[in-house]
This record gives sequence, structure tokens and C-alpha cells, in this order.
Amino acid sequence: MKMFRSSGILLHPSSLPETPGIGTIGAQAYKFVDWLKSAKQSIWQILPIGPTGYGDSPYASFSTYAGNPLLIDLDILVKRGYMMKSVATPPTYISSTGKIDYGSVVWWKLPVLKKAAEGFLTRCNLVDRNAYFDFKKENSWWLDNYAIFMSIKEVYDLKANEEHLFGAMWSNYWPKELASHNDKAVAEWENSHKDECEIYKVIQYFFFSQWKELKKYANDKGISIIGDIPIFVAPDSADVWSNQESFLLDENGAQTACAGVPPDYFSATGQLWGNPLYNWEQMEKDGFSWWIKRIKYMLSLVDYVRVDHFRGFEAYWKVPAGKKTAINGEWVKAPGQKLFEAIQKELGDIPLIAEDLGLITPEVLALRDNFNLPGMKILQCAFDKKEAGAAGNSNPFMPHMYPKNCVVYTGTHDNATLQGWLLHSSEEERKNIVDYLGLNCTNIEKATRDRTLCKELVRLAMSSVADFAIFPLQDIFSIGDEARMNIPSTTGGSNWQWRMDSDMMSKETAEWLKAMSVLYDRNSR
Repeated sequence: MKMFRSSGILLHPSSLPETPGIGTIGAQAYKFVDWLKSAKQSIWQILPIGPTGYGDSPYASFSTYAGNPLLIDLDILVKRGYMMKSVATPPTYISSTGKIDYGSVVWWKLPVLKKAAEGFLTRCNLVDRNAYFDFKKENSWWLDNYAIFMSIKEVYDLKANEEHLFGAMWSNYWPKELASHNDKAVAEWENSHKDECEIYKVIQYFFFSQWKELKKYANDKGISIIGDIPIFVAPDSADVWSNQESFLLDENGAQTACAGVPPDYFSATGQLWGNPLYNWEQMEKDGFSWWIKRIKYMLSLVDYVRVDHFRGFEAYWKVPAGKKTAINGEWVKAPGQKLFEAIQKELGDIPLIAEDLGLITPEVLALRDNFNLPGMKILQCAFDKKEAGAAGNSNPFMPHMYPKNCVVYTGTHDNATLQGWLLHSSEEERKNIVDYLGLNCTNIEKATRDRTLCKELVRLAMSSVADFAIFPLQDIFSIGDEARMNIPSTTGGSNWQWRMDSDMMSKETAEWLKAMSVLYDRNSR
């Protein structure tokens, strides 16, 4: 994979400001691209863009291919004539500032999108209609199953709610003939629910029409987009329902094992994610076609792809179904070498970034390096005593240990913000930072609280040898943990809810980033 010395910002579109309820891929997204350009940043990294399900997590989507309807910009739909402005006007309980209230946004926005879809089907012009037909034809291999899945899910989720059943999904609640994806039953459902399925397809057309226009705008401005693929998919998804033979399930569609990670120094019980595991033996029989399609499709939407939990391609932590924690699991080998050989043979030298964090073995590093994939370096881990202790005397997260072929982050969506981490770090950790940076600092506590250390760590990442330097927007502004995006292995709380303030796209901050990019030669593209 060819990389240019560059820098950029990690910000999910949901965190963009000044749109009702949640950030969208409309005017504010274009404004953010313009701001990146003014700051001489050439990368915009996002999280997965699929429709969010359990816990509102972008890593638990109803489809690995579909787009998140909540990110669709309503103003664009109004301008296209698909609905009246009055229909798109949010109720008073929907705010354009502050944290995202997903429950309220879903309750309000999804019915509005359905009305817009109905308007499109009755009022769109010939050009739009032909574009929609082309979209359906090109994407039928995933779109048809997704639309059917969502239409069935809508009916049975409502029924389960009326019966006060928690956790009902296709494998434990739908009629057996539908749950098993019986061809005849699925076809009969589609024929009797054509209008509902069509609405879901139109909404996807809205999303990808807006997304591709935004991506073109970004690319024309010299901004590349890094997308994100979770290694695992959600159990309650069209992916598992329509490809049951590719996952470790019993005859009723229930999982026989779950994904997670074992206990470590961060968690005594490990992390139990609950995702179904792949039936790698079955996937290998047809040359890993499911994965090849997935990677190829994602690369049609973004310029680079970060693959989450890369170590799971070498070996994955298998926890028997029904366990309450991830303690009683086992490492099972995965056919990562064969998989990436198949991907490379079909797609060539693909622009993948390996999320090589966690318990990394020499075998995982070999798999990464066999395909020349850049790994990730988290600057917080360079000075965290737990990480330093786990890595021995040669902590690979220290900047002087980096290879060029890597991506340095001050933190990710799963970390505390950099300022939040600094405020909770020990005196020893802060002193190590001051010594490493060579700062003449007599009051380390003051340097922490006035955000001096945070800004100097951003500078350190910028100056490193790593080809890419990526910063969560929160770290550029030295915001504390009130702006944290996610706490792994937790649901509820404020996960995924943070939204930036519109004044963050300031000229002053852009000039600061621009100066560092020029100084450290990260604006050469």
C-alpha cells in the first residue's frame, strides 16, 4: 500500500454540528471538508457508516453494506423536491446542538425519510428515476436482502415490543421459515410487502447519492477518506440472516460461539462482544468471496479502509455461547494468510490499515507485514504505565520506535480523549512526557491543565516518522472526557453521542494545524 506523508482528523459524520438531532452528510460535512483544506489536512477518517443497531454503535450495524439513514441530510431532499420543508422541520424535542439522543432522532427522522421516499417514487424526474434504477441494479446482490430483512424486522420488532420482549431478533422470534431464509418464504414476503421493501431501497439511494457527492467533493479538494470495517458483523443483521452457512450457528440460527477478547491488564474478565464467529472452513470453500465483496464494496466508498481487530484474522478468541464473560474462551487459528492472498489476487495491492492493537503476537505482525499493511500507533499508549509494562523495555508506541509504514494517533474513538487521559494520568507518567518532549516545565500540573501537554503531544505525533498522523477532533481542541466517543464493552451512557460545536471550524485552529503540517512536511500532496 502506497502512503503519502499526510495528516488528518478523525470525526464521524454523526458528530458534525448544526443539523437536527444528529450530524449529517449535508452542508456541514462540506463545510468541514473546506476547513480541512484550509488547515492543509488531507485525510478525513470516519467510523463505520452502516445503520446503527444495538447500543447505537456503528460497530453493530444491521448491514455491512447499507448506509445509516440517520446521516441523510433532509435539506438536500427538500431541495430535490422529494418533500416539503414543513415535513422536514423537526419537532421541539429535537435539538441541533449538544449530545445525540438516538431514541428521539430515530422516532422522528425515520418516518420523515419514509415520507421523502414516497415523494421520490411519485414525483422524481426521469433522470433521478433512471439513476435509482441503476442503483438498484448495481446493488441488488445486497440491497434486496437488506430491504426484505428490514421490512420483516419492522413487523416483528413492533410485535415483540407489544409483548414486552427484550432481545427478540430474527433467530429467536421470527417464524422459522423466514428465520431460516427459506427461498420460497422470503419470496412470498417480498411479493406481499413490495411497497415497504421499495421504501427501504429508496432511502439507501438517498444515502449513497449524498455520500458519493460528498466523497467526490472531498477528493476534488485533495482530501482522502479513511473508512472503517469491523472484523465481525452484528448478530441481528441482514448479513448473518442471509449468509447463515458462513457463521457458527446451530440449525435454528442461534450462535454456538461468540467473539471477544481475553482478560488483560485493562479488564479482568476480558471483553465479550457477542458477535457471531465466521465459519472459516465454509468461507474458504468458495475462495472467501464474501470477504472479497465486502472489501471491494467498501473501497468503492472510501479511499483507505481501516480493518478493525486485525489480529482476529490470525487467531480469534472463541467464547462458547451463553457465557457471561469472556474468561472461558480459547484462541482459534484463522486462515488470515489464505484470506489476504485471495483478496490480493482479486483486488491487487489494496489500501488497508491494520488495527493491530491488543494482544499482538509475532504471528499477527508477520501476517500484517506479509502484505505490507501499515499498523496503528497510539500515542497515549507510549506513556501509559500499563502499556509500557506490557511491552517491556521496547514500547512500540514510543515515537522513536515507529516505522514509516504506520499511522500514528493521539487516541481513537475507544480511548479517553488525550486531555482526559492526561488529567487522569499519574505524576510519573506526566513527568515522562515532559522529559521525552524536552520541555522546560517547572509546573507539570499547570502544563496539564492549561492544555500545554496536550498540544505538545499533537505536535509530537505530527513530527513523527509515521506516514499518516490522525487526530480525533477532540484532541485538537484539548477537550476532556466529556467529549469521549466510546467506552469499550459498555452500552448506554453517552457512547457515540458527542457532537462538535460549530465554532470549532475556526480560522485560528486551521492556521495552527496548517503551520504544523508545513513545518513537518505533511502537506506535500
